[in-house]
Amino acid sequence: MTIKTSFAKLTGRSMLFVLEKFFKRGSTLPGKIALKFDPEILADLTKNYEIIVITGTNGKTLTTALTVGILEKAFGPVVTNPSGANMITGIVSTFLKAERSQKGSGANKGLKSKSRKKFAVLEIDEASLPKITQFIKPNLFVFTNIFRDQMDRYGEIYTTYDFIVKGAENSPAATVLLNGDSPIFHSKKLVNPVKYYGFDHETHEPTRAHYNTEGVLCPQCHHILDFKMNTYANLGDYICNNCGFMRPVLDYRLSELSKITNTSSEFIIDEQAYKINVGGLYNIYNALAAVAVAEYYKVPKTTIAAGFEQSKAVFGRQETFKIGEKSATIVLIKNPVGANQALEMMKLAPYPFSLVSLLNANYADGIDTSWIWDANFELLSEMPVESTITGGVRHAEMARRLRVAGLPNLTESSSLQEVLDHVKTVPSEHIYILATYTAMLEMRELLAHEHLISGEMK
Repeated sequence: MTIKTSFAKLTGRSMLFVLEKFFKRGSTLPGKIALKFDPEILADLTKNYEIIVITGTNGKTLTTALTVGILEKAFGPVVTNPSGANMITGIVSTFLKAERSQKGSGANKGLKSKSRKKFAVLEIDEASLPKITQFIKPNLFVFTNIFRDQMDRYGEIYTTYDFIVKGAENSPAATVLLNGDSPIFHSKKLVNPVKYYGFDHETHEPTRAHYNTEGVLCPQCHHILDFKMNTYANLGDYICNNCGFMRPVLDYRLSELSKITNTSSEFIIDEQAYKINVGGLYNIYNALAAVAVAEYYKVPKTTIAAGFEQSKAVFGRQETFKIGEKSATIVLIKNPVGANQALEMMKLAPYPFSLVSLLNANYADGIDTSWIWDANFELLSEMPVESTITGGVRHAEMARRLRVAGLPNLTESSSLQEVLDHVKTVPSEHIYILATYTAMLEMRELLAHEHLISGEMK
């Protein structure tokens, strides 16, 4: 270890101590400061870990949490970034915190032995992946999906895929677990060894996906793909009836959807029944990816099931908390596909509810908010929504979208404190809060300040 690296670690850990001791919170700031002194510090921080990287448009945070839950049951403590701090500053902060904890407990002694390598499961931003993998050497990648998202940052879906392919190329020996139901993940040959996971629970004559679906052009001949099974958006058992391009053979397969509610799901993967305590079809893909990782590391199926027993919604992804006697659930939405799946999950709720929709347009949200017009908010007109509140920087724009969707009686406010005050007076016992990324962080901070939810590192 160089003097430069040692000093970078010292300053980063010192900042971490100050933030946690005096401000009772973490931050990406320790990583930012450490990188100023040593831009290559990640190479040293991560050298003794078995690293699993999870990337893609939607599902990174929950897939990471489910994977960590299983691997901790099988192998003990796992280093991870649970709150979605998934750029290089957040990754450095994660390992600085882990190293400090190991020094304090003496656990770092075990890390010096290759036979005692510890696991690190990291959610990493798609555009950041090529930069981060210049310094870390993952052993396994998981690609969840690619949907149109924050076009000012990522561009079209093909540009996003290029980011993560380049990121994986920096560790060519690492296996990539690909969502086999996504056509884009079968569009080019990777330098890495690959395995596929996907849904295989039904089949029918090939039909087209919904007309407002992107990513359904055959990568070989550019005709429109048909689907023998379409879970949602561009995912499913696809085939090109012009050139024969089709979904690859699955290595890990879901064979049955047993039960899906707004708060839990039951299903069968590779002949084993599982249950997760998170609702909606889209989250079953996250569970399937976590099972694929566990099977890759030969974790017994009973251990996987035990890991899922403790599964719960994490950091703004269906987190539920109490506001007085009311039960509120906060759900991150950031693009049309994710919003549609959140709405489909809410549609399963067996009770009336109030709706809060928070729209920001900061850099981390994507400054272009026109995506809300591609999301199917019209589904809300079929649900028992008792009252509606919009908030955030673009509250007026969200209010306009919801009025068009058929929700005429709206309360608007740019102040999240006012939004929370309105929430406390709504008539329903249940509340769904849909929020873009920075709006979700701001609302969580407000809720933590009022001791309604636990605060976590951003």
